[in-house]
Amino acid sequence: MKKYFLFIAISLLPFFGFAQYGYWQQHVNYVMDVNLNVQTNIVKGTEKIAYTNNSFDKLDKVFFHLYWNAFQPGSEMDVRSRELGKIKIFGSPDWDSRVTDRISKLSPSEEGYQKIISLKMNGVEQPVKLHETILEVDLTKPILSKTTVNFEVVFEAQVPIQIRRSGRDNAEGVRYSMSQWYPKLCEYDNEGWHTAQYVAREFYGVWGNFDVKITLDKNYKIGATGVLQNAAAIGWGYDRPGTALKPVSGQNRMWHFVGKNVHDFVWAADPDYEHLVRNREGVMLNIIYKKKDSANDKLWEKVADAAYTVLPYLNKRFGKYPYPVYSFIQGGDGGMEYPMATLLKGPGLGTVFHEWMHSWYQMMMATDEAQHPWMDEGFTSWAEGEVSSYYEKVTRTYKTDQPLPVNHASAYRGYFALMKTGLAEPMATFSDHYNTNFGYSINAYSKGEMFLEQLGYIVGDSVRDRIMLAYYNKWRFKHPKPGDFVKVAKDVSGLQLNWYKEYWINTIKTIDYGIDSLWEANGKTIIRLRRIGQMPMPIDLKLTFKDSTSEMDYIPLDMMLGGKPAKKGEKRIVHEEWNWTNPTYDVLIDRKLFDLKKVEIDPTKRMADVNPDNNVLDLKW
Repeated sequence: MKKYFLFIAISLLPFFGFAQYGYWQQHVNYVMDVNLNVQTNIVKGTEKIAYTNNSFDKLDKVFFHLYWNAFQPGSEMDVRSRELGKIKIFGSPDWDSRVTDRISKLSPSEEGYQKIISLKMNGVEQPVKLHETILEVDLTKPILSKTTVNFEVVFEAQVPIQIRRSGRDNAEGVRYSMSQWYPKLCEYDNEGWHTAQYVAREFYGVWGNFDVKITLDKNYKIGATGVLQNAAAIGWGYDRPGTALKPVSGQNRMWHFVGKNVHDFVWAADPDYEHLVRNREGVMLNIIYKKKDSANDKLWEKVADAAYTVLPYLNKRFGKYPYPVYSFIQGGDGGMEYPMATLLKGPGLGTVFHEWMHSWYQMMMATDEAQHPWMDEGFTSWAEGEVSSYYEKVTRTYKTDQPLPVNHASAYRGYFALMKTGLAEPMATFSDHYNTNFGYSINAYSKGEMFLEQLGYIVGDSVRDRIMLAYYNKWRFKHPKPGDFVKVAKDVSGLQLNWYKEYWINTIKTIDYGIDSLWEANGKTIIRLRRIGQMPMPIDLKLTFKDSTSEMDYIPLDMMLGGKPAKKGEKRIVHEEWNWTNPTYDVLIDRKLFDLKKVEIDPTKRMADVNPDNNVLDLKW
């Protein structure tokens, strides 16, 4: 009998050991039926939500986001914006210029709200408590591990005047930009519930499916997440390019969209929308914009043509776009990413490429943007630079007159500017808790972008590109964290890279290397390099000689336990690794001192050295 019990205990180890600590994620299915009254700006709707608890925990509570409650005077978003406006950076208030103090001035008919009329689980009404933009549901029965429950939600919302992302009547005249518009389940993962108030920043959502029916005035046209299910009844280019909006009896029309394997849903509506369609590599590309004039039409046609041009490059470089539709929709207050769609203020191609690349870095690799915005905005900004470079080359508009990495020069400039202000904070700072909007913006966008560009310097560009594809293949449709990306990078490169994450993400230590001195001994040249900053790096050193020849010298960093491969066709000299504890390193060159003409640390300028002036030594003898 003892042997029998021992067998049972051993056989169950996978379930209580490995399986318990393995990766899991929650799942949700939304079925929504909503009605928007375009006279009152009131949305009334129902949600039927099937929620599957894939965790190993019993859930006694659930939480919902009610984002539009932020658009009320005195809200946390309002107060925070006005407080940041008291800080001056480069002589200007540090508030978001789109928000400023506008929320404080909203009248009752202009503000936003989301009200829960009824919330049931498995047919039983549940007690709720409102915490501004978070609804706490204290369940009458817990949701057990590996079980599914059904919520029924009846809600009412008022569409606010457009201030940030969502709202009505934006500056370009788009009637409705409907993002963060429905009661949305908060994410629960191995860190527990994520219940951040809507103060300013980004989002985190549960993977699932959305089946959404939207009814509103028949003259309005809609762009949205997902595939339009009743395209034959709607027309307007959804059934085939160029068709008109089909007539209906009655005053209202119903639009039915389905988005599968996504974690949010956005839509926008306006009676004067135009619709362009392109099809390539199995994807229907919708360009939906506000009718203005012929010049404006041409700009949006350029968006359509640019999307058609770059899609094959995106699929090859970053991993195949997996959905049948992507929609570029004019609306919102800038560029705002959502699954299978984006809201765009205008037709600028930089923003177009940026928002589309969010389909990879957030809509597929769905990081927690509130905690790790650099994995979302930074990775996307890096990809935007790569796509823009590709597009400019194929359209013959590429420019190379940049002193910094040409595809990412603005990111480096932004980072250097931040470091000079003394306002830098670690990239690990929670989004809404940065001391300044300026610090958040540079960290999330610029320093995050530089993380990948500088990774190319550390492991080699070709290796970095293989890392990005491996990251896509392993983590698409999941919720990766910083350690998950670094693990992929280590596996692909064969190098140890935890040090890079720790220094670049968790500290504000800077890179600063310089040429300390040089001399000749026994017919050979010794070049002493000095690490002045606190962040160590491997070193590329280019030497140019009087006879017009040059050589590349490479000094690996000891913590990497290896080095990057040489570029194809590149000849270089690999030296012993530089121990990070040593402030100086002597490079021995098998040439005489007076043969040297120039010594340069990091000739590609991808290393974020905050003092590049001491990286180059021009010898005038």
